[in-house]
Amino acid sequence: QVQLVESGGGLVQAGGSLRLSCAASGRSFSSNAMGWFLQAPGKEREFVAAISGNGGSTYYADSVKGRFTISRDNAKNTVYLQMNSLKPEDTAVYYCAANNLFRLTTAPMVPTGYRYWGQGTQVTVSS
Repeated sequence: QVQLVESGGGLVQAGGSLRLSCAASGRSFSSNAMGWFLQAPGKEREFVAAISGNGGSTYYADSVKGRFTISRDNAKNTVYLQMNSLKPEDTAVYYCAANNLFRLTTAPMVPTGYRYWGQGTQVTVSS
């Protein structure tokens, strides 16, 4: 069974930081692009950040550029999202996702570009 499990969410004050982790099991995703998406109540899931299989390319939504950093540790089969300078509008459930293609040199920025999804972790930023 393939599983992606997010962790690291929680409640933080505006301006604070959180580090989300997404641990994969069941297979290796070291050669797959991976991404982070968020979904706020009543809204569609939207792109946050993505990283190519080899970690050489990263992509960010305009709203998080300069604040969030995506990274991966392939030895641990884990992808991270470091979130700094958090804002109340960042409040959402954050999902990690894995692309199903090997050695993709880019990373999709839409939900349909990913096959495997985690259950999500709640991030709440208070004002």
